Amino acid sequence: MPCLRRFFVPITLLAMYPLLRRAEILRIVQSQRTTSITQLAQALAVSDETIRRTVKPLIEEGLLVKVHGGVMLPSHLEESPFRRRMHEHQAEKQIVAQQIAELVQDGDSLILDSGTTCMHIAQALRKRARLTVVTNSAAIASLLAQHNGNRVFMAGGELCADDAAALGESVLAYIRQFHVKYAIVSVTAVDDEGRLMDAQPWDVEFARAAFGQARQRVVVAVHAKLRHSALVCAMNADEIDMLVTNEPPDAHFEQIFAGAGVEVRYPGSAATVLAARIPVVAPPDAPAELARHHLGTQAPGKAAHRSSLMRGPLDPLSHPSSGTIADDAHGVPHHAR
Repeated sequence: MPCLRRFFVPITLLAMYPLLRRAEILRIVQSQRTTSITQLAQALAVSDETIRRTVKPLIEEGLLVKVHGGVMLPSHLEESPFRRRMHEHQAEKQIVAQQIAELVQDGDSLILDSGTTCMHIAQALRKRARLTVVTNSAAIASLLAQHNGNRVFMAGGELCADDAAALGESVLAYIRQFHVKYAIVSVTAVDDEGRLMDAQPWDVEFARAAFGQARQRVVVAVHAKLRHSALVCAMNADEIDMLVTNEPPDAHFEQIFAGAGVEVRYPGSAATVLAARIPVVAPPDAPAELARHHLGTQAPGKAAHRSSLMRGPLDPLSHPSSGTIADDAHGVPHHAR
């Protein structure tokens, strides 16, 4: 066993102050994984009984696990921050994921970001077939690739060690080649004004780039993220088409999203029920090949946004030689770049 007598504060202070002693015990166990009561007592120059009294609340709080003669680090604390976030609000994220799995149909095209909610979404989308998925997440790409006839396009760049997500300008340039039906991104928070907030500027850049390539701009956020804030404002409510969450927002947010023309989907929402019961009908002048992808009535600005994407310069429906991937990509020849 390596020597444990390495201190950030003098031994006398560790013996006198329980909070300092507690912090040093956590530091030692984190470095050694498993440590005996006797070794801790020797390292901190206190009695075995003092160590037992100090570690008892740490065990009760789930910060340490009791083993025969000592303590060890819980397995969940050894996980990466991304894996820990996967456990946070897990049930709620799975509800959101199921909502997306009902929205997305076989053969659809979409962009997914690398957030934990989108990882749950990827798991739920495994019941779908012939999807075209563009993502910067190696984890999502490996989950959906070569499954049910899917085609997955992985944006390349420097790989983040935490969540296996590709970063950098090359990622943004790559996803701008595609025109898709849905861009689905997660956010860190939704503040009181309905602004979508994120913790990292890079995540905001990815979300904005993805939204520029999609006919429907979808934000996924569990209800617990409402009425919170984060470092960076990603976008305002009127810059998205749909918010998917796990339960109804309160009247304050209902008013904000309704005023911004945002469709809010959650289990039992009107949008969810209608989508299940009523066939979607395209406007009379819509091209036949777009009929099944008609998105319904939206605010004028949003309709214009999607109209430009439907018939943009890279749209394969108007330019068959384009290398861009769109809905029904599996039914037409793919033109590789």
